Amino acid sequence: MRILDLKYNTLIFLSLILVISSCVTPKEFIEEPSLLRSTDLVVKTNTLSGWWVYGEGQHIFKDEQTLEEYDLIFPNENMVELVELYLSVCEMEYFPMECQMTGILIGSTLSVQEFEILYVQGCGE
Repeated sequence: MRILDLKYNTLIFLSLILVISSCVTPKEFIEEPSLLRSTDLVVKTNTLSGWWVYGEGQHIFKDEQTLEEYDLIFPNENMVELVELYLSVCEMEYFPMECQMTGILIGSTLSVQEFEILYVQGCGE
């Protein structure tokens, strides 16, 4: 009988804590509503200068400072139009185009948010 009373008391106590804790809102959430979006991720964008090279369906970027190579993805671009742009500027695949890329680095992949074409390496035409 005593064990049964202990279980009920524990259950009532835990229920009471749960009810009280659900009613309490930290002061920082009341003062700053933007803190309520705890699922938002803060990501750092990087701006890199270097060379964009396209060939056989693959986009690569070589960083001017570190000479590291990154695979490029363009989530906000139409890929058919992007390839057409590259080929209209460079006139052939595997021709380096100097660019400034702004995006998010994820391992060895650069997710490009925006880019600017700076210069096209030429053959001295």
